[in-house]
Amino acid sequence: MNTEGQDHLSKAEISKDALQAGAEAAIGAVGEVTTIITGAVKEVAGALGGLATELFEIRDASKRALAQHGEEPVPELDDPTDLV
Repeated sequence: MNTEGQDHLSKAEISKDALQAGAEAAIGAVGEVTTIITGAVKEVAGALGGLATELFEIRDASKRALAQHGEEPVPELDDPTDLV
């Protein structure tokens, strides 16, 4: 301690403390951004899964409607390039 009751910190120690605080702040921000991105990716995956489910339901409903009218359903394609 110095004569005024305060510890004397060297310039090197002050610089180290500032660098440490900056690194901790940056790491905290990266963690927050990672959490946000992870949540967004999860929501997108859920939305795409919901879309796929709806498309399957639409296809099945279309097949049932065609069958009720005595029409043959359009054959399913294993490979979309079969249309070419």
